[in-house]
Amino acid sequence: MTGLGLVTPVGVGLGNAWAALLEGRSGGAPISHFEATEAFATRIACEVNDFDPSGVLEPKEVRRYDRFAQFALVAAVQAMEDAGLDGAPEGIDPERFGVIMGSGIGGIATFEEQCGNLLERGAGRVSPFFVPMFIPDIAPGLVSIRFDARGPNYATVSACASSAHALGDAARIIERGDADIMIAGGSEAAITPLSVAGFSAMKAMSTRNDEPARASRPFDLTRDGFVMGEGAGCVILESRESAEARGAPIYARLAGFGMSADAYHITAPPPEGRGAQAAMRAALEDGGVAVEEVGYINAHGTSTPQNDVSETIAIRRVLGDHADEVVVGSTKSMTGHLLGAAGAVEAVVAIMACAEGRIPPTINLETPDPECDLDYASDGARSRPVEVALTNSFGFGGHNVCLAFRREG
Repeated sequence: MTGLGLVTPVGVGLGNAWAALLEGRSGGAPISHFEATEAFATRIACEVNDFDPSGVLEPKEVRRYDRFAQFALVAAVQAMEDAGLDGAPEGIDPERFGVIMGSGIGGIATFEEQCGNLLERGAGRVSPFFVPMFIPDIAPGLVSIRFDARGPNYATVSACASSAHALGDAARIIERGDADIMIAGGSEAAITPLSVAGFSAMKAMSTRNDEPARASRPFDLTRDGFVMGEGAGCVILESRESAEARGAPIYARLAGFGMSADAYHITAPPPEGRGAQAAMRAALEDGGVAVEEVGYINAHGTSTPQNDVSETIAIRRVLGDHADEVVVGSTKSMTGHLLGAAGAVEAVVAIMACAEGRIPPTINLETPDPECDLDYASDGARSRPVEVALTNSFGFGGHNVCLAFRREG
């Protein structure tokens, strides 16, 4: 990985977001994107409030791109600049330069707005931009247009594992020799009335409305659901030959990619996390990683009662006694759950942990849960060398991904 980009509820830009995560800053607040009345059981979220796309997008593009696509483009531009690449990069074969972006929901805000137009004003008032604003694959499409990337290009949609699948697929494409450089990541902007109402109806989200900054509390005994977040994460992956040929600094290496299906339930994880175990073991095997090399796991850690216990069990089953030596953190305690963008954002965190030897804390873990008995860095950020970092992403439908990153050098 040679370039990183972040748009998160705790900061826009890699430097801002990384500093906020190390400080343990929460992005939780009352919803401001719409009027969340008492009719909504959940009235809090982790919103991106300091987002300004004007430096990247023209005013007409802002009007014609859904918020999730704007996030994707801004994160991609950040990552490309960080990698020392800008515009349509010189010396790069455009047909060997691809884009994969994941989104679990896509342009849901546009969907809701245009449904309103149809029902209230008639079919003739539906925007001609509705379809290209709504479809999830418009994000990689727009990024490819921006950078003249004519290689592999598609969207991954696997709920909260979407962007983790995107990174894994991008690495596979490079390994196969089908591309030299891939932009990979994910984007989500689903803090809308319909999304919030839908997740609330499932009883999946926290109702700690009076304490939004303390509502996302992964692994805490009093956790009561996730807090929805929004944003994007983007990573530039390239072959070692490509990076070395242009003298690009390398943050870390995506060493292993594991994926699996629970084949169990549409939303609930298996009690002992069998699918999570399978994905983690596959990532370790794929990367030739010994259990003892793992120093940090950015857990899926959603702050839901079932996920946090099953993931803890899965980590113990896979790592054995070494699990007690590993820091297992959940940055969702600060960013909230970015749904389809979570995997990419948390991959950036794992990459930075390898590159800098610093690990963000898990905030709001105040009452230990006897069933969640790992080291979650609840006492603050840690400084320690990280040879290998794992990041877990699990999605409704039983989709599981684990990515293993190895420190460079």
